Amino acid sequence: QPVILALDAIKTGKDKEFIVLVDTDTSRENVMRAAESQGCRIKEVSSEGEGYSILITKG
Repeated sequence: QPVILALDAIKTGKDKEFIVLVDTDTSRENVMRAAESQGCRIKEVSSEGEGYSILITKG
C-alpha cells in the first residue's frame, strides 16, 4: 500500500517534495526503491515513533 500511494503522488502530485510515512523497515526500503526508480531523490529518512518518515524530492 505505501508504495502504491508514493508512486501515485510521484506521478500525479504537483508538489516537488512530499513526505511518506511508513511503519516497517520493509515498507521503508520498498518506498525508497520505488521512488528512486522513478527518478526521485530521497532527501531524508527519519524515525517517527514506531515507523519512518521519508522525504522524497521529484526530479
